[in-house]
Amino acid sequence: MSLSLDSTQLDRYSRHIILEEIGPEGQSALLEGRVLVVGAGGLGAPVIQYLAAAGVGTLGIVDDDAVERSNLQRQVIHGDGDVGRPKVDSAADFVADLNPDVTVEPHERRLTPENAESLIAAYDLVVDGSDNFPTRYLLNDACRLEGVPLVNGAVYKFEGQATTIVPDGPCYRCLFPEAPDPGTVPDCATTGVLGALPGTIGCIQATEVVKLLADIGDPLVGTLLSYDAMALAVERVPYEQSADCPVCGDGGIDSLAAVDYADGCGIDRPNTNA
Repeated sequence: MSLSLDSTQLDRYSRHIILEEIGPEGQSALLEGRVLVVGAGGLGAPVIQYLAAAGVGTLGIVDDDAVERSNLQRQVIHGDGDVGRPKVDSAADFVADLNPDVTVEPHERRLTPENAESLIAAYDLVVDGSDNFPTRYLLNDACRLEGVPLVNGAVYKFEGQATTIVPDGPCYRCLFPEAPDPGTVPDCATTGVLGALPGTIGCIQATEVVKLLADIGDPLVGTLLSYDAMALAVERVPYEQSADCPVCGDGGIDSLAAVDYADGCGIDRPNTNA
């Protein structure tokens, strides 16, 4: 049953409500939604900003970092006065100022194999705003085990990508079966990143969340969207579920304990011939 929107909400979300594809029912679905955003940095910042503005009722935010001045070139929900503060606190204050309809559940911790499933199980949908491969693979695996959709994004220098993973579709390991060897892909602190780029990819991720919660459009399921900011070019690359995938394929894992996230994110496949 959809929420009854009050006069203030009818005003605040009027541009959503007059869209035939969303309407009051879709807006109510957003207000009832619970979304976990992992990372309050370059990607997480625009995701949090636009989901809060859209009226997603509950935003869980996972981050164990503090705001640094070098973050401010791209992490738009933090300001100069937030330097040194936990990112989850800065993000919560930003959301409270933007939209009082939204409840923030801050989780000032690092996502680990020990806490991932319990955190994810409390939400309808997860957004990956992380900046490292172990967390990306951990989120993929935990979301698959919990049956929760995942919107993935990544950026590197002038390039970004996004895809959406749902419980009955191909997963991140179908697309990228193995993570690069640790240390072979430098981070933005080493190579730099165009400040506006995470905003572009984060907005795509936020759009995917709204589509999933409101049940509209065609999400990027089985499609990797790649964006080249230098050429201003977008490419869509389809990918399929793999029967050999150790997570969503035949004989997939049933526990995160089978994965070594500290060393290449590899999986010891169960012996299906025993």
